Amino acid sequence: MSRITSDVDTVRSGIRDRSLTVVDVRMPAEYKAGHIPTAMNLPLRTLLKDDSPETVARLAGSLGIDRETDVIVYDDTFGALASRVAWTLEHMGHRTVSLLENTYSQWSSLGLETDDTVPDASVAAYNPAMNDNILATHNDLESPSPNTILLDNRERLNYLEHHIPGAMNIPYRMLASRDGILRDPQDMRRIFENRGIRSDSRIITYCGSVGTLSGLAYYALRTAGMDQTRLYVRSFKEWRDLDKPVETQPDANYWDLSAE
Repeated sequence: MSRITSDVDTVRSGIRDRSLTVVDVRMPAEYKAGHIPTAMNLPLRTLLKDDSPETVARLAGSLGIDRETDVIVYDDTFGALASRVAWTLEHMGHRTVSLLENTYSQWSSLGLETDDTVPDASVAAYNPAMNDNILATHNDLESPSPNTILLDNRERLNYLEHHIPGAMNIPYRMLASRDGILRDPQDMRRIFENRGIRSDSRIITYCGSVGTLSGLAYYALRTAGMDQTRLYVRSFKEWRDLDKPVETQPDANYWDLSAE
């Protein structure tokens, strides 16, 4: 994966010379009302119905995407939905997939061109080469390797109510900037290093259910140089469904929501 985020100039240039494919993960009605020119629609909801490698390969191929296609993904929900789709492609072994630095609303507010036509797509053959180095399972959390940090990216109150034992909390809202989906890498590095997360740390990140908020954290960590990061994609919902132990902090200061 050569880059983690892409700016608007990269997208506009790639659209002009047809060197990349833009993927919009919003709902079909939102997409049809207006989208970045040439963007193909792959709603996150569609992917989450069945995110098996076979189904994801079929979905990507139907949009003309093979594993060598340069893909840039965006949403209009602070990057969380786009992150989950980008991570899924990366898990499939995709070579070049990145997040647009901005949401669709930010793109529009900059006065950049939009379109409401649905482009034609030629079917491609997508051949997965699974990259399980970025995937964590509940087994990894039960028997973590040395130097592993477990990171909960839910809201502070959700974390205080119950979380996976040993997890620390960095709410996803701390990762965003006013002008983009992620803070400046140096700023994020400061946030992580202040909590003992270093570039050589082994990190597993999780959220509430399907890995969207923690998917955003996955890319925030990668942007900050924390390359040994994995996503527990089934997250806290699976952990609870498996009746695994949880920790609570009933005496914590609930008013302290920033965790800053």
